[in-house]
Order: sequence, then structure tokens, then C-alpha cells
Amino acid sequence: MSEGTLHRLSAFAADGEGGNPAGVWIGAQLPDPATMQRIAAEVDYSETAFIAPQSGLERSVRYYSPQAEVPFCGHATIASGVLLGETDGDATFAFSTSVGTVSVQSSVHDGIREASLTSVAPRHAAVDERRLAAYLDALGWCHDDLDPTMAPVRAYAGAWHLVLATAHGERLASLDYPFEAVRSMMLADDLTTLQLVHRRSESVFLSRNAFPVGGVVEDPATGAAAAALGGYLRDVGLIEAPASIEIRQGQAMGRPSLIRVDIPPAGGIVVRGTAIRL
Repeated sequence: MSEGTLHRLSAFAADGEGGNPAGVWIGAQLPDPATMQRIAAEVDYSETAFIAPQSGLERSVRYYSPQAEVPFCGHATIASGVLLGETDGDATFAFSTSVGTVSVQSSVHDGIREASLTSVAPRHAAVDERRLAAYLDALGWCHDDLDPTMAPVRAYAGAWHLVLATAHGERLASLDYPFEAVRSMMLADDLTTLQLVHRRSESVFLSRNAFPVGGVVEDPATGAAAAALGGYLRDVGLIEAPASIEIRQGQAMGRPSLIRVDIPPAGGIVVRGTAIRL
């Protein structure tokens, strides 16, 4: 087994509280997959990032939930960027992930260290109507709950997410679904989360993310889904790029999170946030 050091941070913490806990393991070389899976299960956060080598601007990174490897994780990337910045100083790192190279910048703003990631190129795809009906039924939603200005889509920026926008903010007040049934559906559809959003204003979105494929009912901050949402908004003309939006997530869980998303006219989506030590 490769020797390494495990750190625990909470990414996207709003005002120094809340956020999404992530494990960050750093070692000379990556452990074997079985060892990474075991460590992630022991950490029991929604994701743990594994990084090697211990120094340099180019690093190999893999992400594991307690139950399976995931292709990309935004909040663990932000946590990793903040941690590397604390030890290595301001820098731009190249994370070699299973979905491609992700640029991660770590810097200090107003005395607070933050990290930003630039996602791989986003894309989106239509949702099969029968599958959409199955997900709505599982969530206890109906078509009238959906926002007619934001069509349901599969959106990608390193991992696939089903984006369901509601026109009614109160629809996000509860999140109750048959865990195993939805998990099986999502695995069959190659989905990482169900991203349930409400557009509160032109630049502010409220979000809740179901994450049963990772072994948890709900994720308090989902950077990969935020990047996917930004790409979707740009590519279908729901926002005029360049633009910036905020995604507020985790409030219903008592873990308020703030994800800032910068949407350039083309290319990868930039997701920014802070992280605090746990």
C-alpha cells in the first residue's frame, strides 16, 4: 500500500460554516483501487480525492465515494486546491483525472484562500420522456412543478447529472425518494446526481442534489453539477456569457454552501469556492 497523508476539509462553506466535507489523500503514488475504495469508505464523506505525487504542478487525481469511484468531483477538487495552496503557495495545478485534465488555481482573496477549477468541456443531452416520468414519480413531482423556461436535461462537465428545474421554490423544501430504486435508475442511466434547482433571480440558483449512487441521500455542495449547470445555461442561451452565477445549496441539511460559477463564452466552466479544515 502506498503511504500518504489524509486530510479532511469542508468545501464551499458559506461564511466559514457548513459546506461539503471531503477527504483529500496525498502520497507519492496512488494506492491501488481497492485500497482507495476502502479508505473512502472509512472516511465516509460523499467523496475523497486521491492525489499523487506529493509535489509539483502536475498531479494525478482519482475520486471515490464510500461505494464507488466517481469520474469527477468538484467539491473535493476545490478542497484539494485550497489544501495544496496552503502548502505550496499560490499556483495553478494540472489535475490529470479520468475525464481529462482539470486546471485548478489556488490563490488568496481578501485574506481568504480559495480555489477555482476549470472543467472539461461541458455538454448536455435530451432526457427520454419515459425516464423523466419515472424520476418525477420517484421524487413525488409532477410536470406542473417544472420550470417551463428550463427544460429537463442530462448535463455534463466531467460527470452526468439530471437537471430538473422547478418554477416553485417551495418544491425544494422536501426531498424524499425511494433510495435504492432511484440509485438503480441512476446507475443504469450513468447519472451522478439529480440536480434539483430553482432560479431565484437571474444570477442566483437554489439547489438540492440527490446522490444515492454515492451512498448518501443528499449532497450539500456539488461542484461538478454546478459546472454542468453553467454549461447548460450558456449552451441553450438561458444566460448571456460571459456571466457569473451563485448556487446556494445545503441549507435544508444545515450545511449552507456557496458555489460561485463563472461562465465564459466558450470552453470549460469555472467553479470557485473556499474550504475549511475539519
